[in-house]
Amino acid sequence: MKVSAIIIAGLLCLTPAALSAQTVSDAQIASIVVTANQVDIDAGKLAASKATHPEVKKFGQQMVTDHTSVNKQATALVKKLKVTPEDNPTSQSLKSDGDKNLAHLKTLEGAAFDKAYIDNEVTYHQAVIDAIDKTLIPSAQNAELKALLVKSRPAFVAHLEHAKMIQSSLGK
Repeated sequence: MKVSAIIIAGLLCLTPAALSAQTVSDAQIASIVVTANQVDIDAGKLAASKATHPEVKKFGQQMVTDHTSVNKQATALVKKLKVTPEDNPTSQSLKSDGDKNLAHLKTLEGAAFDKAYIDNEVTYHQAVIDAIDKTLIPSAQNAELKALLVKSRPAFVAHLEHAKMIQSSLGK
């Protein structure tokens, strides 16, 4: 099994499974949201600078822009609500898996990088959408936090569809 497949499998196993197996507090949701966005920002920065396919490069930059915006909204809401994000097993696994993915991507060049990045983006966005639907929205106690999650969901869906389109143009 390739390293990228292992990382993707880890994301699939840890993210939705860990989330669906636990009840999370608003403070933990805040940590998960910020961490999930930061993981995609970091990967997007790498793709924006390293990708060779113009659509992959553009997608990476879009991830940086869009996820930075969501993180700013989440951070502002958390401050307004006086909630301190609480580190938890899910946010820790997101960070760890994100670091592993970045380390792997840094070893790749050209078309191999582009394919690995986009493949991961498809898997990652699907896992995040599943987590939003199955755990984060149902667990959110604060109405404003829940509203932010609901408001942000369509962007994740659009990112997933865009990544799938690029993925199909790169070939599987």
